[in-house]
Amino acid sequence: MKLSTQIFTAFFFFLLGMSNLAAKEVMQIRGQIKDQNGAGLPFANVALLESVNGAMITGTVSDDNGQFKIESVKSGKAQLVISSIGFETYKSEEFEIKPGAMKDFGAITLQEEMAALGEVTVKATRPEVIIEADKTTINVEGTVMAEGNTALDVIGRSPGVYVDQDGKINLNGRSGVTVMINDRQTYMSADDLANFLRAMPADNIKSIEIINNPTSRFDAEGAAGVINIKLKKNNMDGVFGNVQAGGQYNGQYAPFGGVTLNVKKGKWTNNASLNYNEYAVYNDLEINRNFQLEEGVSRFEQIGRITTRNKNLFFNGGSDYEINKNHSVGINLQASKSESSDNNNSSTLVDNPGTSDRDNIFSFNESIGNRDRIFGNLHYLGLLDTLGTKLTADIDYTKMWAKGNSLLNNSYWVNDQEDQATRDRILNLNEMDYNIFTAKVDFTKPFGKGRVLETGLKGSWVKSDNDLDLSRSIEEQPFMSDPNSNQFIYEENVLAAYASYKSKFSDKVSFQGGLRAEYSDITGTSVTLNQVNKQEYLNLFPSVFIQHQVSKNYQIIYNANRRITRPNYRLLNPFVYYIDPLTTEEGNPNLKPQYAHNLEMNHVIKGSYQFSLGYSQTNDAFQQIFEQDEESRTTTTYTTNLDKSQNINFKAMIPVEIRPWWTTSNMLQVNYNKWNSMIGEALLDVEQTSYMLRSQHNITLPEGFKLEVVGMYLGPQLYGQAMLKSFGWVDAGVTKSFKKDKLTLTVNGTDLFRTQVIRANVQFDKIDTSFRQYRSNQGVRLTLRYKFAQGESFRISNRSGSTEERNRLD
Repeated sequence: MKLSTQIFTAFFFFLLGMSNLAAKEVMQIRGQIKDQNGAGLPFANVALLESVNGAMITGTVSDDNGQFKIESVKSGKAQLVISSIGFETYKSEEFEIKPGAMKDFGAITLQEEMAALGEVTVKATRPEVIIEADKTTINVEGTVMAEGNTALDVIGRSPGVYVDQDGKINLNGRSGVTVMINDRQTYMSADDLANFLRAMPADNIKSIEIINNPTSRFDAEGAAGVINIKLKKNNMDGVFGNVQAGGQYNGQYAPFGGVTLNVKKGKWTNNASLNYNEYAVYNDLEINRNFQLEEGVSRFEQIGRITTRNKNLFFNGGSDYEINKNHSVGINLQASKSESSDNNNSSTLVDNPGTSDRDNIFSFNESIGNRDRIFGNLHYLGLLDTLGTKLTADIDYTKMWAKGNSLLNNSYWVNDQEDQATRDRILNLNEMDYNIFTAKVDFTKPFGKGRVLETGLKGSWVKSDNDLDLSRSIEEQPFMSDPNSNQFIYEENVLAAYASYKSKFSDKVSFQGGLRAEYSDITGTSVTLNQVNKQEYLNLFPSVFIQHQVSKNYQIIYNANRRITRPNYRLLNPFVYYIDPLTTEEGNPNLKPQYAHNLEMNHVIKGSYQFSLGYSQTNDAFQQIFEQDEESRTTTTYTTNLDKSQNINFKAMIPVEIRPWWTTSNMLQVNYNKWNSMIGEALLDVEQTSYMLRSQHNITLPEGFKLEVVGMYLGPQLYGQAMLKSFGWVDAGVTKSFKKDKLTLTVNGTDLFRTQVIRANVQFDKIDTSFRQYRSNQGVRLTLRYKFAQGESFRISNRSGSTEERNRLD
């Protein structure tokens, strides 16, 4: 038996027997918060404080119906404090915390403030984590983590999530995450999404939902799972929002700023945000390649720097109208404009076997790009009875234009004879146009006693046109068209239907099962090559969830599902892009979807400690691979389908309160990955056990200062052909609030010790390559944010939106 199998088996039986760890008694405190009209009040801050010194014991936020539940293992006298914008703060009578007891406050009615008011919040040091059968919710609102950070920062500190240096999001060691905002697909490319989340203040976020294995209600797209960002809801008849401004310096200065506004007047609810940010980095590269020739080994030593600056402007706005208390309609509009520039210069020294002559290559690649995007959504919500029967409908339309060009200048000479250098140029002109239309309807029918039926239909229609014009020039001669130029048209139609049913086997065991069917009709046409690639398939995607409440303090959650990830539209274009004269990137029109089969078992102790074990097998797995041509001594990279990849992951989430003013959140994640596939005539059969550690510390200092320190360490990682060496880094931030917490100043330091260095090597078949990369992560960021609020209380219904296609844009 292999070591990895032994580890898997040991963890499996270890976790099955963990119920004895849940022996420590807790006191449970619950209730429901209502306004003066008797309606449940959502998103109110609930804090449990020590009577003696007012120190915070724990806290939470009320749900959509105003209900709350908190637990405490401490003993002693305490007081419950509840606050919400537009209401007077509620303080309970002093009561005794007795582990093992339960106190129900029943209905608590908050009184409206008569005058205009600012925000009243009770700050929790560590965000509350709520674990359910199908998702984990991190309540960010009202926590220190929300102050001075961005949405991307907060996502990167969520359970099981890792955000790499490019802003790409990984969940439980797997890529292919679908990101949603308020149940609605973000409809952005991966780069646009990263820039959008960098520009969004974390203070705008209410909670983040981590959905490792989504139910059939979600689109089957996204093999790694779903992350759903819930923004704060306007709960006052008037105005609230925030304004932020700041900048970051890491060798380059990059400013950012934005404003968020929420307005409620009668039956109309309106919200809008406008954010601008610049993302500027240096990327220093060292690449060493060895080519085995008949005469011996030819060594290439390459040193380069890529200077990148992206300028991004994002608008997001919406308006909802309540027809009556049961029916509402609304619209959501998004628009973005991005400009990018990259300057890549590199010097390469080539050793030739059998001679003392050394070749020199100097390259300078300058590229600029523009991208414009618009998105529109119309939605309807109808509550059909008092039991909660609900009908929702959404229509979405997205259009994106992208245009870019790059000019690669190359010089070649021998030894020190640079004055005799020969030169050539390669010009890339690229235009892309995307149109996406989606429509969906969802129906929810509760039957009482926890039984709920959900069903729905969705259709999506996608068309993209990608035109790449490639030309070359020798010395100063005119550019001549290159045969690798290509126009590629991609059309995709997907029709889907699903049904899901939730019920209980017993008082302690509940389940949810569903099935989603998706029919896909895909056509890829290379106009230049006069080639048509057509795919047509019908797939079923089942999902099952079982939640076992073993005891008051211990539950086990089992889930399983099947997922699909369709190829990024751009990667299907058979393009050839020159990074430098030695390296090219190519598209692959034969790229097929990948399918993931996922299993997970999650042990939850006292509602806070998580120990989960998961298994995933992906067929036709996407992987970027390298091919090396010994004769021309060049390297080509492209994305292809590997036969199969396997992932076994163990995750532990352990929050620890060192002192009332010092809390920590700690994560350990262990991944076993295995790839098995033929690449050309060589067999890739590799496996690796890797691990990731993260420790986040939130410290309340005197005079109202707050300190956050985050340490991250990644062990050796294997990605197909490439082996990455271990590395880690430390980030820290200090926050100070003024003017009754309305004005906040935050200073963040990133990669404090300049240790976020990536080293990797590829040794497969004939390839012998190693590289070192340091992106200018070490830097300082200053953020100034002002929050404002004025008005009376009111309530907003939740909205939903369609959920799949634009995350595949690039």
